[in-house]
Amino acid sequence: MTTTVALIKIASLASISFLLAMALTPLFTSFVYKNKLGKQIRADGDTPYFTKLHKNKSGTPTMGGILIWATTLILAVSFWFLDRILGIDFFHQLNFLTRQQTLLPLGVLFATALLGLVDDYLGVKGIGGGKGGGLRIRYRLLFYTAVALVGAYWFYYKLGFDILHVPGLGDFTIGWWYVPIFIFVVIATSFSVNQTDGLDGLAGGVLAIAFLAYGLIAFLQGRFELASLTAVLGGSLLAFLWFNIFPARFFMGDTGAMSLGTVLAVIAFLTNSILVLPLIGFILVLESGSTLIQWSFRIFAKKKIFLTTPIHHHFEALGWPETKVTMRFWVIAAVVALIGVAVNLIGR
Repeated sequence: MTTTVALIKIASLASISFLLAMALTPLFTSFVYKNKLGKQIRADGDTPYFTKLHKNKSGTPTMGGILIWATTLILAVSFWFLDRILGIDFFHQLNFLTRQQTLLPLGVLFATALLGLVDDYLGVKGIGGGKGGGLRIRYRLLFYTAVALVGAYWFYYKLGFDILHVPGLGDFTIGWWYVPIFIFVVIATSFSVNQTDGLDGLAGGVLAIAFLAYGLIAFLQGRFELASLTAVLGGSLLAFLWFNIFPARFFMGDTGAMSLGTVLAVIAFLTNSILVLPLIGFILVLESGSTLIQWSFRIFAKKKIFLTTPIHHHFEALGWPETKVTMRFWVIAAVVALIGVAVNLIGR
C-alpha cells in the first residue's frame, strides 16, 4: 500500500467513524435518558469541593464511552466481513482488521469496555462496594492486572517483543523485564485516563490528541492498519466530544476511560514508543500524579498539597471556570504531544 492510498484510507475511516458515531448518538441518548442511567454525584462529605462544583451534574447519563468503542468495533467487524467473507473489492481498502496490527488492541478494547460498562451500571444503580456504588478500586485494579498479564504474555511470548526503544540511543534488549514494564504501563495509563475523566470534554479531548499522535507515529513506521485504528478511535472520539463538551449531554464513564486507556498503552507498545507516552499523554500523567502526591502527603505528612484532586478540580476550586481548565489542558496536551512525536523520531 502506497502512502497516498494509506492516507486516503485513514482519512476516510476517520470521517466514517465520526459520522457513524454521530448517527448512533440519538439512539444512545434516548436509551440512557429513558432508562435514567444518570451519574450520581457523591455528597458524603469526603469531597466537599467536588460536590459543591458538580452537584448540578447529578443525573447526567454516563456510559458515553459506548459510542466510541461500539463504533470502532462495528466498523472493524463490518469491513472485515464485507471484505473477507463476501469478497467485495471496494471494502478491501477499508478493512483494517489484521492479526498482526489491530486484532490485539481491538480485543483489549472490547474486554476492558465490558468491565467498565458493568462498573458504570453498578454505579448508576448504587450497587457495589465502591463509594456511591460500582466496583471497589481493588477489584478494578485486579482486572487491569489480569488484562495486562494477558497482554504481556502475548507480546513477550507470542510476538517475541523484548526490545525497548530509547529515543536518541537506539534499541535495547531487556528480556523478561518487558513483562513487568508492560503490566505497569497498562495499569498506570488506564488509571490515569480514569482520573482525567472528571470535567466535560477533558478526557475526550486529551485522548483524541494522544491517539492522533500515535496514529502519526504508526503511519511513519508503515503500520497503516494500526494508524487506521487510531483514526477510527479519533473520529468516534470527536463525535463523542460534540456532545460531551460543556455542558455535557452525557459522560464517558468507565466503559470508555478504562478501555481507551488500556488500548492507548497497547498501541504505545506496538509502536515501541512507550518512553514518549508520558509526553504524548502528559495531562494523564499530571492528573494521576497529583492524586498520588495528594494521597502520599495525606498518609505520611497528614496534610494536603492541593485543595482537591485530581488537579483539574484543584484549579476549579481556585475559581477557574470548568471550560477554561478543559481548554487550557487541551492546549498543553497538544503542545507536549507534538514534542513527544518529535522526540520519538530522534534516531529512528
